[in-house]
Amino acid sequence: MGMTITEKIFARAAGKTSVKAGDIVNAKIDGVMCHDVTTPSGVSKLKEYGLDKVFDNEKIYVTPDHFQPAKDIKSAELHKRLVAWVKEKNIKYFYPLGKAGVCHALLPEQGHVRPGEVIVGGDSHTCTYGAFGCFSSGIGSTDLAAAIATGELWFKVPASMKFTLNGSLPKGVYSKDIVLEVIRRIGTDGALYKAIEYVGPTIKELSMEARMTITNMAIEAGGKNAIIACDETTEEYLKGRLKGRQDWDVFQSDPDAEYVHEDTIDCSTLEPLVALPNLPSNGTPIGECAGLEMDQCYIGSCTNGRIEDFRLAAEVMKGKEVAIRTIIVPATPGIWKQCQDEGLFDIFYSAGCVISAPTCGACLGGFMGVLGSGEKCISSTNRNFVGRMGDPTSEVFLANPATAAASAVEGKLADPRKYL
Repeated sequence: MGMTITEKIFARAAGKTSVKAGDIVNAKIDGVMCHDVTTPSGVSKLKEYGLDKVFDNEKIYVTPDHFQPAKDIKSAELHKRLVAWVKEKNIKYFYPLGKAGVCHALLPEQGHVRPGEVIVGGDSHTCTYGAFGCFSSGIGSTDLAAAIATGELWFKVPASMKFTLNGSLPKGVYSKDIVLEVIRRIGTDGALYKAIEYVGPTIKELSMEARMTITNMAIEAGGKNAIIACDETTEEYLKGRLKGRQDWDVFQSDPDAEYVHEDTIDCSTLEPLVALPNLPSNGTPIGECAGLEMDQCYIGSCTNGRIEDFRLAAEVMKGKEVAIRTIIVPATPGIWKQCQDEGLFDIFYSAGCVISAPTCGACLGGFMGVLGSGEKCISSTNRNFVGRMGDPTSEVFLANPATAAASAVEGKLADPRKYL
């Protein structure tokens, strides 16, 4: 029996010729992502147990993002501890305020993700990096501490699921709609501790940014990781971007690799979807929910806070004014600068939007857009669980950036196709 991409990556990382789903392996870690929420507690554990070291100061990538700039005294203390640790351990790749960004947009942009690697991070959406043909997954603070100190972790090799994507996306439909359709089909636990592998002609038409949106939301289906094989688009993105070594390993699944579930999606038949509260699996065609009044629009996050997303939003908003409070949050300083240089901020300013510095902010109910009781928000983020963005009685509706922008203009859920 052949191996999947995920299995081949684990075999390499564990120094084995082959592995299969269910095997327990001790894998060498190629990169560790650290941010302001989970890292300080992990580092404290290392100090507590006398393991206060880092396995490689050039393979640990650090950025504050959840509460930056610091929103209160507690978050300021987290940042203070993070900075002190970075200086003490001479961490090479640290992105302080001004260079900091939402971690899962920043790491690929700054060249810290390579095909074939094993990358972990103290955040559930670390699965984003699987868009580059690597294994990446979120871990808790204890495992994060172990990875930082030893450069190794044990894993149970996940079984793989395969989704074949066929057909070209119609107008107004984007990669966010693809992943919402996948989650609608299998549910929020349909990929529990499994690798979700995406293949098919549609993938070839998607940019790296669009692919990252798909892999980002693997965790919303319970997935351990998501993965898309490295191809010409991946390699073009990586050229001139990588920090450190410039080579990478490309793995492809064998024709006889085993999958526990397979499905095919005709993407040409998809419509813009909105995940209704309170589950990402509640994907509903916009035609069936248009007209529901909103209080806020939020466009940003590690899911849809990249330049392509803001170009879409600007196309919808150009020459118009928003009817509800609308918050624009570029995921990194580089994306912020692109928005400025391309004149997108002028469009958002004229439309009456609030423009923020890079932050996770309101996505997790932190700050910069927290919802009050009973309020409804159309959001380009990844989660709409009860109380995710604020008061437990508030509601979050997930959609692609064009749908979010159209809804901001009309003040209610709206079909973006009329604006494109």
